This record gives sequence, C-alpha cells and structure tokens, in this order.
Amino acid sequence: MGQLAAFVGVAVVVVVLPGPDMALVLRNGLAGGRRAAVETALGVNAGLLVWAVAAALGAAALLRASAPAFTALKLAGAAYLVWLGLHALRDAWRGTKGSFPHVRPRRRRTSPFRQGLLSNLLNPKIALLFTTLIPQFVDREGSVFAQTLLFAGIFIGLGLVWLTSYALLVAKAAALLKRDVVQRVLNVVAGAVLTALGIRLAFERR
Repeated sequence: MGQLAAFVGVAVVVVVLPGPDMALVLRNGLAGGRRAAVETALGVNAGLLVWAVAAALGAAALLRASAPAFTALKLAGAAYLVWLGLHALRDAWRGTKGSFPHVRPRRRRTSPFRQGLLSNLLNPKIALLFTTLIPQFVDREGSVFAQTLLFAGIFIGLGLVWLTSYALLVAKAAALLKRDVVQRVLNVVAGAVLTALGIRLAFERR
C-alpha cells in the first residue's frame, strides 16, 4: 500500500508537468474549441495506453535498449512536433481562427484525436518513463505483468483526469478570448512551445 501511495504521488507530479501534450491541447483547443481539446486529450491518453501495454509486454524495454530504434522514433516525434508548431505559427501570422493546421477545404486529413495519439506514440520519452519509473515500484515477488498494468492504469487515469480538465479549461478560455490579437498571441505561444519542444527532443540524449 505504501508503494502504491508513493507511486501516485510521483505520478501526479509527472502528469501535471507542462510538455508537448499540454501545448498541443492548448493549440487545438484555441483553434477548435471544447470538442477538439477533449479529443486531443483522449488521443494522448490512448497513446499512453499503447505504451502501457508495450511496457507490460516488454516491448518498450526493447526500444529503450535499441539506440537506432530510439533515435528513429525520437526524430520522427521531433519532426511532428515542429510541424505542428510551425503550422500554429503560420495561423498566427495569417490570423487564422477556428481551423486546424491539418484542415484543407473539403478535406480533413487528421483529427485532433489522431494528433494527440501520434504526438504521444512518437515520443520515446514515454517509453523510458514506463520502463524506468514503474519498475521502481513493482514488487518482484508478485506478478510483474499485473503490477505494471496496474501502475500504468493509475498513471493513465491521472493523465486522463488532468488533461481533460485542462482541455475544458482551455476551451472555456478560448470562448472568452475571441479577439483576433489575443488568438494570434496564443497561437504564437503554442506554436513556439511545440517547435521548441520538438527541437529539444531531437537533440536530447537518453
């Protein structure tokens, strides 16, 4: 029980720390309102679920052990974040409101849910999180698989509550901040953060 309480305490801190997921929710919430923000949050947590299962099955540990695989995933994730950030900056420059960078006339390429999912799946730091944080709280005398799933489930639950609440807050704020100049400033902030996080991820070491 002590291990569980300790894990929850650490997980809460990790979950609320600002990162690419929150920046993406901010970006999509400002552009598309409540539904887009919540869909993005759900996509992020769907990605966490995939990583949780991969960690329980040992696949995430293989990624951690393989430098080429880790680097390839890291660069793909960095490129995706930079792409999202640059589109947000482009929208700020054009004064675009209420549209996503992936939206084109009569054709929608990527949903907010998929953006959140891809942003999370292409972040190898999540794999490291599940393969370094959770094992510290697992009792080796019990079922490692079951405990890993339990801790991962708790982490995902906390993430879902936090990110969804944040998404609703962003959507509510977006509804109040309809002025074009405010939208542009917030798009610049979100775009700059996403781009900076992408560049940082590209140059980070394990």
